[in-house]
Amino acid sequence: MERLAGRIILLWGWRRLLLAFAAGAVLVLAQAPYDFFAAGFVSFPVLVWLLDGASPARPGGVVRRVLPAFAVGWWFGFGYFLAGLWWIGGALLVEAESFAWALPLAVLGIPLLLAFFYAFATALARLFWSDGLGRLFVLAAAFGLIEWLRTFLFTGFPWNAIGYGAMPMPLLMQSASAVGLAGMNALAVLLFSLPALLAGGGGKRLGLAIGVLLVGLHAGFGYWRLSVPPAPADKTLSLRIVQPDIDLSEKWDAGVRDRIFASMLELSRRPPSEGKQLPAVIVWPETSVPFLFTDRPDALVAIGELLSDGQLLVTGAVREEGGAGGGAEPRYYNSVVAIDDKGEIVDAVDKVHLVPFGEYLPFADLLARIGVDAFVAGPMTFEAGSERHPLVLPGGARALPFICYEVIFPELVGAQAGVADLLLNVTNDAWFGDTPGPYQHFRQAQIRAVEAGLPLVRAANTGISGVVDRSGRIHDALAMNTAGIIDIELPLSAPPARIGLGPERNGLVVVAILGVIGVGASLRRSVSRSRR
Repeated sequence: MERLAGRIILLWGWRRLLLAFAAGAVLVLAQAPYDFFAAGFVSFPVLVWLLDGASPARPGGVVRRVLPAFAVGWWFGFGYFLAGLWWIGGALLVEAESFAWALPLAVLGIPLLLAFFYAFATALARLFWSDGLGRLFVLAAAFGLIEWLRTFLFTGFPWNAIGYGAMPMPLLMQSASAVGLAGMNALAVLLFSLPALLAGGGGKRLGLAIGVLLVGLHAGFGYWRLSVPPAPADKTLSLRIVQPDIDLSEKWDAGVRDRIFASMLELSRRPPSEGKQLPAVIVWPETSVPFLFTDRPDALVAIGELLSDGQLLVTGAVREEGGAGGGAEPRYYNSVVAIDDKGEIVDAVDKVHLVPFGEYLPFADLLARIGVDAFVAGPMTFEAGSERHPLVLPGGARALPFICYEVIFPELVGAQAGVADLLLNVTNDAWFGDTPGPYQHFRQAQIRAVEAGLPLVRAANTGISGVVDRSGRIHDALAMNTAGIIDIELPLSAPPARIGLGPERNGLVVVAILGVIGVGASLRRSVSRSRR
């Protein structure tokens, strides 16, 4: 191991950067759908050794001192995000004649930009680098901080955060309820980096003890939490999830809209599964209604005829405001609407966190001057909703809705989870085909259920639709690219008591503690050197 570490430390030039890129790409194997978490124990020791050798060719100021580490971190991040997000380009091929020109911008440009987050993480860590175990703590704290910043800087995009790689199954997801994604990111980096100590240096025995302790606490807490019986159910909600498997090339084709809508109705009116009662709620995916209700009031009539007394349909739909004879430009919202058995829309929640360059165009006026339009084909440009509130379902159950990738933001879900009985996620991952993207999206939704301590109901156009309990266990699901329904009776009870300050704040405390330990080791090293 020492010989391997020595060779990596002494690498120079393009070989050093190529190895950083490869180490980042290998790390993606720890994410869904691969779930090979051992990849982290390969990638991060390599990164540590590369940073050990990331010294400037000539002495200089702070910038010169951290620039080699910045470069290593950027190439590590570029490899990670390129291997983990290449499938985003599939959205541009749905209408290739209009958007294929932007394929390099999506496939290469997004990883290129996201790589700067990891570049700043390694540069920050290198500022306080030390020997032995201390450098692993500072690296873990730096990545924990940067991954937290990635949840909100530049609109936020915390996809494939490193911590997910340490949570491939419900047993190992439960720690998220205590320290949130922020804490899991930092602790995962610390754990994954520990094999770097096998190459020599101080702290080997202590590092081994820390590794055993982290794994034991992680798995032991998961086992304990899964073994605790849930509180008695306050109520039971019977619901049906509809997965229509609609081809996106047809979704907005005026000639087939009636056929698509008819298929949604047909799936919804199927008799209940054996032993199941008539569902009180039917859930359709994001934008599953292929036209505006303002243009087709007959669709509301058809839905009213579909529903029995007391039933409710919750569906993703495009909602229009203004523009009808008033002279103002119409505004469109990506929404979740609730429709009762009279065919009346009784509630609606608009998507608050829109996808930049997909649902809206940042700096639209400036970019329009150079002819740049939204990159992802869709019906129209959307406006952001102003607030999110729970939908009240039959029996009084409260469902907190999240549209598409809104569910990947921990703080967005956690901020209002206390006012709901369940999380509701409607999405349309058909943009990305049968690639790792939909599996990664589903995994992140699972973790939100664990963090919030609430069950999750998820309806996706082409998959993955499913029902997840508050511990991240999948009760039922539909495979990708299949049309079908899920009928389930979902028990609802009060969520478990929050631990400490709540998952995300607890996680930031963990990041801060690791940072103090790492910086302390660096300062101690500096003081020791100055006394020599």
